Amino acid sequence: MAYSWDNRVAFIVRYLYDIDNNGYLDAHDFQCLALRTCILEGKGDCSAARLQKYEHVMLSLWEEITQLADFDKVPDYDGTISVEEFKQAVKNSCIGKKYEDFPQAMKAFIETNFRMLDINADGLLGVEEFRYDCVQRMVVDDIKVIDDAFHSLLNDDDRRKGGLALSRYQELFAQFLGDQSDNCQANLLFGPLEL
Repeated sequence: MAYSWDNRVAFIVRYLYDIDNNGYLDAHDFQCLALRTCILEGKGDCSAARLQKYEHVMLSLWEEITQLADFDKVPDYDGTISVEEFKQAVKNSCIGKKYEDFPQAMKAFIETNFRMLDINADGLLGVEEFRYDCVQRMVVDDIKVIDDAFHSLLNDDDRRKGGLALSRYQELFAQFLGDQSDNCQANLLFGPLEL
């Protein structure tokens, strides 16, 4: 059940987008996400130019999500996106699609997320970076669980490279959102999921 499509999409809302943890998405989440991304990618530095770039990316993503997901639009638009509305938008725009066919702002977010996770900026998401990302979101008492999750994502080419390149991360992210099966390879892209 933890790896059902519904739970995976709810995970995206809860841990990647709903920054203030109030149970729904709004513009404030994406403004905070821009600042968080700028600081994390800059390893504490937050230049005005980089912040402006991320504000553009994240607010474009918010606008795209509202176009795809706010099914209770004007005249009663409440400025929020519920988890159920987000799931329906993902279902409409991502199920069965490859990364290249995803909405543009979502692709920009995925690329930005990869850069943020690539702490050493070597173009690969390695096991140490994967660990760092996972422990920020979940309670883990055994590193082996995280390492096993990481290694389950790797194909032979990834192993040769020493981790996940951007193109592979994009492919796995697309599977995470676009494959409705409970056992797709990308289930562990964000580590072991909770219900």
